[in-house]
Amino acid sequence: MRSKLNFKLNIKQNLFVAVLLAAAAAVAAPAPAHAALNVLACEPEWEALTRELGGDKVKVSSATTALQDPHRVEARPSLIARTRNANLLVCTGLELEVGWLPVLIQQSGNGKIAEGQPGQFLAGPLVPRLDVPGRVDRSEGDVHAAGNPHIQQNPRNIALVAAGLSKRLAELDPANAAYYDARQKDFAARWSAAIAKWEKMAAPLKGVQVVEHHKNMEYLLGWLGMRQVGTLEPKPGVEPSAAHLNELLASLQRQPAKMVLRAAYQDGRASQWLAERAKIPAVQLPFTVGADDKSQDLFAFFDTTVQRLLDANR
Repeated sequence: MRSKLNFKLNIKQNLFVAVLLAAAAAVAAPAPAHAALNVLACEPEWEALTRELGGDKVKVSSATTALQDPHRVEARPSLIARTRNANLLVCTGLELEVGWLPVLIQQSGNGKIAEGQPGQFLAGPLVPRLDVPGRVDRSEGDVHAAGNPHIQQNPRNIALVAAGLSKRLAELDPANAAYYDARQKDFAARWSAAIAKWEKMAAPLKGVQVVEHHKNMEYLLGWLGMRQVGTLEPKPGVEPSAAHLNELLASLQRQPAKMVLRAAYQDGRASQWLAERAKIPAVQLPFTVGADDKSQDLFAFFDTTVQRLLDANR
């Protein structure tokens, strides 16, 4: 009888000691690190900008790549999962993602990043917009009522977006607000110096006339003072036709262009056809971060863009 009693007492003592050790370990253990903000960018330029501003306080990925048309994206299960886990969604807006983003948000069930919530950040409304139509007529092709959405082609727009995005990161993660502010100030200084360098380099491009595949280079052309004299698409979003290309070739006899521009994600056959017959260079521009080995961050993206334009202008 006594041995059974001693056995029960030993069990209770061992349990008590185990509880004390566990409690001591919990007190002694370091506090868990502050979880990084999960950020989903709609386009690679905003993924790159978020990395610049967020550093190691964010975990960021892009829903699209530089070799995809940002107007058309498939809501795959892996993308839905990333959307479901996002604390912040960073997109262009201006109807660029209207064909796929609302469905993606709905399927994710993530109310934090819904329209109007702090978890949804739109870059487009922060910058001066080009090509805002007086009226929207779908017979004119893919016309955006809020204006041309391809704002990332002007580095001055990137600076405006950076200021707003830094504030939003701080709002969602106030514990690291000073960190985001410091990174934004550092980025702004480096970016301002880079803009001055690019504008000095690109001075010979002012007034140069070009043909573009789609009306997605307007912010770039406006920034550099270049002029568009035609597009390979007869209407925005309508693929080039043989009849239109021949008309465009004839028009270049009256108003010559120096080069034909297209984004890395666009088919190069039409621009090559026109370039060969008009005897001008066909220039593929990265359009955004990650299009090639030389355009792996925002600074390199504009380095590459300006240099390719200068090379074609020789």
